[in-house]
Amino acid sequence: MNIKEKIENWVKEILKIEEDFVLAHPKEIKNGDYSSFYFSENLKEDLEKLEKNKLKEIERIENIGNFINFYLSKEFFAEAVNEVNEKRATFVKTSASRGKIIIEYTDPNPFKEFHIGHLMSNAIGESISRIIEANGAEIKRLSYGGDIGLHVAKTIWGKMQKMEMSWDEAYVFGNNKYEDDENSKKEIDQLNKIIFDKSDHKINELYKRGREESISHFQKMFERLGTKFNKNIWESEVVEDALKAVSLGLEKNILEKSEGAVIFRGENYGLHTRVFVNSKGVPTYEAKELGLGIKKYEDFSFDKSIVITGNEQNDYFKVVLKATELIKPEVANKTIHIGHGMLRFASGKMSSRLGNVILAEDLIDQVKEKILEKISGREFSKSEKQEIAEIVAIGAIKYSILRQAIGGDIIFDFDKSISFEGDSGPYLQYTAVRANSVLEKSRAAKTISSADVPDFPSENTASEIILAAPATELERYLYRFPEVVERAGIEYAPHYIVTYLTELASIFNSFYAKEKIIDENDPASPYKIALTSATAHILKSGLNLLGIKVPPKM
Repeated sequence: MNIKEKIENWVKEILKIEEDFVLAHPKEIKNGDYSSFYFSENLKEDLEKLEKNKLKEIERIENIGNFINFYLSKEFFAEAVNEVNEKRATFVKTSASRGKIIIEYTDPNPFKEFHIGHLMSNAIGESISRIIEANGAEIKRLSYGGDIGLHVAKTIWGKMQKMEMSWDEAYVFGNNKYEDDENSKKEIDQLNKIIFDKSDHKINELYKRGREESISHFQKMFERLGTKFNKNIWESEVVEDALKAVSLGLEKNILEKSEGAVIFRGENYGLHTRVFVNSKGVPTYEAKELGLGIKKYEDFSFDKSIVITGNEQNDYFKVVLKATELIKPEVANKTIHIGHGMLRFASGKMSSRLGNVILAEDLIDQVKEKILEKISGREFSKSEKQEIAEIVAIGAIKYSILRQAIGGDIIFDFDKSISFEGDSGPYLQYTAVRANSVLEKSRAAKTISSADVPDFPSENTASEIILAAPATELERYLYRFPEVVERAGIEYAPHYIVTYLTELASIFNSFYAKEKIIDENDPASPYKIALTSATAHILKSGLNLLGIKVPPKM
């Protein structure tokens, strides 16, 4: 039980309250560490009861109007700092979410480019996975890709015209020809059937090579972004599952035959009608999505399944999930779809090798180049600069994606995203590096003898001086981290962690500017070092939940 729950339960018990008593952090820290609206005709008596039975973690209780404000004690903050430094990475662990949760995200298609839409999905999906995992759930990460279909035929056809082209370029070339040239369109449609039937040995070999090279490229991108999937499921693997699910839908009269196809009449449920099997007997994306959901449930027996895609698929998923609900309610009732917006650029268009398609690696590399320019004058080796630039570039992009609530478009500003000050990923990374640097200096000065910090309060660290001093804003912020992580997990909202870390970094940098942290003549110096250590641990843990690394130096 965290301190928030402890106080809420205590108030309910002392005041005999049956309804919920909910605490929140006041906007201004001067109004207490927790506050709650409370209306009572016996307010004065109730306050006296709370004061008489006050918890040891509470220093004082005040009321302003109908708000009761609770101020936590210095002892509580000192113990919280101890806990952070003892538990370190595990300080974040909560038990808000249990069970087995399947998260599907990124979903790049072989033979097509890994573009910035995949980068969006990956950043969001990976962060949500880590946050829910920190909240106590067992997580399985999945990616679902389309390795069959018209896009494959367009790519193979393009490659056959110009073998020197990359697979990305071949897809763009084939797609343009399919749209603009009727003869090319007919050839591609015919090729699509040949690929599906596996009736031509040379084309089969070209398909296998392209599929393997695409998947190998995706794996390198996953490694670069810090994602390890438990399983990659391919569209070609769920065709039979799709046909079985459609048969079940027909048996239950949920799906119906119409003009040689199988459809779901979404209008009956306020949605729109979609085809699940076309007139040629081929299952569509809708049927495969239906089969995929059932397959995931059978393979993993999940308590919850989360699917993350671009929000252009929101209406599509409403139809598929409604059909799933009617055919396999136990699957649909445990499935959630989260749609995200697009990544746009503040300066208009970004240069791209593939026309209108912006590759994820191109964006990362362009941001990386800007970081390298920024740190060019620093005394780092060439390999150190490359490592720092890679970590900071990916952090800058992920921060920009995760800093706001999921759903709306993201406006990416190159200059703001790489700023070492203010609202940016590099600012958080720089603050973490600064805190670590203080700790390194303290070890060098033998203020602390190892990676560990002393416990507080204790007799040999002038605890009376430490506890007599007013609680700093830093102390009053550090302990909140698990609460933020819990809320982010419950609401699938990484932006809460982004906001918290940005505020924490600002508070620490003010503390750093005002306080002399390492001072052998200051009896409170070890405690200041402990605060710095706790800040470093929380920044690193929080950034990790966002899928962002802390570089060794900046």
